[in-house]
Amino acid sequence: MLSRWFDKKNEAGLAASGAGVTGPRVPRHSGGWAALRKRLQAAPGLRVVDVGFTSPSNINYLTSLGHSIFLADLVYDANTGNWTTGKDEDDKPVWNVQGFLDSALNFGGRTFDVVLLWTALDYLPEAFVQPVVARLHESMNPGGQVFSLFHTRTKGDETAYCRFHVTPGDEVEVQQAQPFPIQRAFTNRSIEKLFAGWSGHRQFLAKDSVSEVIMTR
Repeated sequence: MLSRWFDKKNEAGLAASGAGVTGPRVPRHSGGWAALRKRLQAAPGLRVVDVGFTSPSNINYLTSLGHSIFLADLVYDANTGNWTTGKDEDDKPVWNVQGFLDSALNFGGRTFDVVLLWTALDYLPEAFVQPVVARLHESMNPGGQVFSLFHTRTKGDETAYCRFHVTPGDEVEVQQAQPFPIQRAFTNRSIEKLFAGWSGHRQFLAKDSVSEVIMTR
């Protein structure tokens, strides 16, 4: 598990990206990041969850705006941890969902304002998807926002698992990460169903078979 608080006092001496990411960073325009960045610039002192392998760029940028950041590498934890407890009568794995949540999303009672979820929900085992969304809902302050990207298909080069690095502009930088297989694609309807009970839903069009959504608590 990778979960750590960063703020202005301890941003020095960060480890550079290592085995978790490979290859160059490719800039990608992101309407969702452009919208969320305005909130982050206007309201210092927010608590942010950044999902994925450590990104010094993300830590440096967010702490420079006065925010605290918590890291949670959900996809790595889900795919490399021993979260099965056996097989059911149909020979399908039985997942230790509560154990995963308590390990990967243990916030110690803290609540959050922003979650950079990226494409994590596309790569989690099915048993974890709805419980992760529910845990985020209960861990966020009213008005808190989740920024998530969803693949609209499961084949093609763009479905490779990637790490996203924020920038001060309207782009995020995409960098290939561990070769975890994509588990599913989402439709608009399935996204709305997954986040049923959330108060707001704003979608941003993209041209690369990826849908961007900001969900409001």
